[in-house]
Amino acid sequence: MRLFTAVYPSGEAARHLELALAGVGGPFLADPGRGLRWVPPGQRHVTLVFHGEVPDGAVPDYVDALRDALADVPPFELALSGGGTFGGRTLWVGVAGSVDDLRRAGELAQDAAVGASGLPASDRTSGRPHLTVARATVRAAEGRRRVDGARGGTSGREAETSPLVPWARALVVYRGPSWRVDAVHVVASRLGEGRSGGPLHEDVAVVALGGGVA
Repeated sequence: MRLFTAVYPSGEAARHLELALAGVGGPFLADPGRGLRWVPPGQRHVTLVFHGEVPDGAVPDYVDALRDALADVPPFELALSGGGTFGGRTLWVGVAGSVDDLRRAGELAQDAAVGASGLPASDRTSGRPHLTVARATVRAAEGRRRVDGARGGTSGREAETSPLVPWARALVVYRGPSWRVDAVHVVASRLGEGRSGGPLHEDVAVVALGGGVA
């Protein structure tokens, strides 16, 4: 199975972000046009560790090791804040608050994966922790460049011609409500099995922080 470990925003934080996006783009949330795909609100998460394809039989050992590793990590507060794009092809919202605690949880999850069962584990918190909101295809960015060229535009950078740029500029000043992170999710991602041919995400395990019960 294709696996990752992540933190999810609270329902309040997720709704606040959706309202903010609606305030910027309105109907484009429902019909973004060709080449732009929104991540379904219920699938938006902050990845701690990406594992890729892993054997099913290795997952229980990882979950047990993760539970032990996170038993000494107390719950912490996060908020969604700011935004931007990666290369003009991924629209993201940043994370503020107890980011050091988030990174610690990511490091411990990575160590648990590698040490417990040799699972692959790409740490996603050492750089810029974020929540992905939308993705644009290369074709969409190239089409925007052709239109800009016809209008006499001078910018040739994909990051400046991407259809995600107006959204990124609006999200720079975004700040959502804080929420208490008290659990980490181990999630299976089944490509092509979700809505409109996207991935289907299913919790394999929910591991409480601080030795609590998820």
